[in-house]
Amino acid sequence: MDKSKRFFLKSKRSFRRRLPPIQSGDRIDYRNMSLISRFISEQGKILSRRVNRLTLNQQRLITVAIKQARILSSLPFLNNEKQFERNESTTKTMGLRPRNK
Repeated sequence: MDKSKRFFLKSKRSFRRRLPPIQSGDRIDYRNMSLISRFISEQGKILSRRVNRLTLNQQRLITVAIKQARILSSLPFLNNEKQFERNESTTKTMGLRPRNK
């Protein structure tokens, strides 16, 4: 077989098709917190379409629903609880020192 023809051969790797994260019966709505929370990172960021494995239209609907839930204060804009814990512990250990003049 010629080298130039080898590039056009398909690889015979088998792959397992993943199930879509949103089924046809699921409603993308700002009230559906169990659905929305799957598409948000631990920091509270909206995950990308590649990570979510959503279609373009689904990603847009999820984004709108997340933003509506944030505005209605069902979801926090940021989830930085770890940051607050770290800041409190550093201020306690450092303490207040008087200034020398």
